[in-house]
Amino acid sequence: MACAWHANTDDSCYCANCDLLVGLPGLHVVGVDRDDGGVLRVTVESAVPVMGCPACGVVAHSHGRRTVALVDTPAFGAPTKLLWRKRTWECIESSCPMGVFTEQDPAVAGERSVLTTRACVWAIGQMRREHASVAGLARQLGVAWNTVWTAIGPLLAAKAADESRFHGVTTLGVDEHLWHHVSPRKRGPKELTGMVDLTPDKDGNIHARLLDLVPGRSGTVYKTWLKARGKKFRAGVEVATLDPFRGYKNAIDDQLDDATAVLDAFHIVKLGTSMVDDVRRRVQQDTQGHRGRSGDPLYGIRNVLRAGVEHLTERQHARLAAAFDADERHLAVEVAWQCAQRLRAVYHQETPQAGRALAIKVVDGFASCPIPEVARLGRTLKQWKDAFLAYFDTDGASNGGCEAVNGLIELHRRIARGFRNRENYRLRMLLIAGGLDPSPPPQL
Repeated sequence: MACAWHANTDDSCYCANCDLLVGLPGLHVVGVDRDDGGVLRVTVESAVPVMGCPACGVVAHSHGRRTVALVDTPAFGAPTKLLWRKRTWECIESSCPMGVFTEQDPAVAGERSVLTTRACVWAIGQMRREHASVAGLARQLGVAWNTVWTAIGPLLAAKAADESRFHGVTTLGVDEHLWHHVSPRKRGPKELTGMVDLTPDKDGNIHARLLDLVPGRSGTVYKTWLKARGKKFRAGVEVATLDPFRGYKNAIDDQLDDATAVLDAFHIVKLGTSMVDDVRRRVQQDTQGHRGRSGDPLYGIRNVLRAGVEHLTERQHARLAAAFDADERHLAVEVAWQCAQRLRAVYHQETPQAGRALAIKVVDGFASCPIPEVARLGRTLKQWKDAFLAYFDTDGASNGGCEAVNGLIELHRRIARGFRNRENYRLRMLLIAGGLDPSPPPQL
């Protein structure tokens, strides 16, 4: 149906209200209808302009119109198709090679595009902020999956190739995760190394931002990525957080000479908890001759041993005491638990100085413990002593932001029901975790 105002006036008059509703500057609504499938079709055109030839600049003559169908953002609960009555022009200069050409407006749609520019922006925003899948966006737009990704994939790739998104990084985190669970012969390495911007803002708040995902989990992978960023980027990194993986530490020592390496607090505490589990299992076998079963004293407190002592109730304290007193050989478990609690306590001191002092005592004391699992943990902490103590010199820098980003990645991998193309995976995760947009995603 043609706009009533337009139908009853000359070609230079359009309905301002219709134009406001559609919101495409430079284009005017001349008709709206729905097809048999319920798709909303909006017909638009530009006003008569004076058009110069893009090749020679001579004023061109009108050569009629041709209608181009574009997929626009959904409106009023229905897919929307934009029918753009493009003007065609003819250059009258005989020596000009241009001949006939068609009007273009990148603000509306790129040349030979299927989706409008704002449909691409809408789709990218829905993926990033509303956890939308490409298949879900395709259903809303009334097109196929490939149509959506063909339109937005190159836009994401262009943003990912922009080196300016790496500017201003002063705290850098690194972590690994698995991006698929099938044979590496089909999809390549399962492991990816992720680099995360953990730079605090002016208020000291950290808005974790994924910078990149590269295949493999090794010091060489991280070192190569750091080297590719250039000297300016590496010189700006002041703090580098990491999990206790020697490969990443070697890369930091090699490429980030002036940065302070900080071992993540969560993984330190996890080492202590794992040590207690190892002692409990060994003593269980020594005393009972089998793995833990219901009714065994040590098996009954396995979860209580993992909790912080300040969180235990009186009943839980009583259960611990009863299990420790059940056999004198359980003393090793009690000592290991106390050591783990002491390790955990270094992060709960009132001041960083007090925490550092206790951490030094832990490092110096654990290695000489007669319990082999505690001694092994002590040797590990000695090897990582500088990175362990650096936590107290960097205002509590940690890899927690990397874990938050990993949570978003896992969420979107489940939404997409898995990925087969690693580059598509990389672009999607960079988008949803802020790597292509400096503004923090609302999930973080």
